[in-house]
Amino acid sequence: MGNSFKPWLLMGILSILLVVMGKLIGGQGGMMVFLLIAVLMNFAGYWFSDRIAIKMTGSQPLAEQDAPELYAMVRRLCRQAGLPMPKLYITPSLQPNAFATGRDPHHASIAVTQGLLQALSQEELEGVLAHELAHIKNRDILIGSLAAMVAGAITMIANTAQWALMFGFGRREDEGEGGSPLGLLGSLLMIIVAPLAATLIQMAISRSREFYADEAGAGMAGNSRGLAQALLKLERASAMMPMDVNPAAAHMFIVNPLAGESLLHLFSTHPPISERVSRLRRMKFDEPQEGSSSEVHGL
Repeated sequence: MGNSFKPWLLMGILSILLVVMGKLIGGQGGMMVFLLIAVLMNFAGYWFSDRIAIKMTGSQPLAEQDAPELYAMVRRLCRQAGLPMPKLYITPSLQPNAFATGRDPHHASIAVTQGLLQALSQEELEGVLAHELAHIKNRDILIGSLAAMVAGAITMIANTAQWALMFGFGRREDEGEGGSPLGLLGSLLMIIVAPLAATLIQMAISRSREFYADEAGAGMAGNSRGLAQALLKLERASAMMPMDVNPAAAHMFIVNPLAGESLLHLFSTHPPISERVSRLRRMKFDEPQEGSSSEVHGL
């Protein structure tokens, strides 16, 4: 199965999961309603995935005069990678992290947190930005954004259905299952299993993408040292200060922003940092670039 086809197959499974939820909760009518929702969400996600992801994370546009060094760094990396300049955003969080979104390289955005600009050296920041540009160049940011939106809808609907069943709504009397124990059990199982299944599918989409982006980003930056050091810093910071962000959007970030929460860590959408760093350190470069220890400020 090709790498370009696999994410779309997984997105199809997420959409089917949404339709099955509709069937169990509202019968035939519910299935048709949820099918329409899935189609509309995928359509809207394709055209507006960047805006949706930015809104989900509370990010705001970052003006060039507020971060000139950051803009210069991104432009340099874009020239090296043959990419157009993405829009830049700032996420109001002290946890150092970043993500990329958009449907293609010409409609892409990169968001960095306030903590990222304060915690990393220029070499480390360059490694993180190159990683996000690698996501853009590989055109996998659309799938991540779509997955975030559909998974978020599944979780929201599951929570709503839970309360509906408690008060006796959603019983399919017109189909001969009017509140039967078997019908209620099926609905309850879907309410519990669907969000978990959505998380597992997000994991399948995200983990392989992170390894590729690490490798391609290190090549873009000219060394793997900066990204490896940044990942270690980001892992420590995320354990100490989890970000207040919608869990459905967690897989878009370079490091799991919810890693400090032990239960969610069991179902992390990211591969272990230790494995990512180990792979980066095994990479060889002809002429390692000399990094800088200065920090990027300006906000």
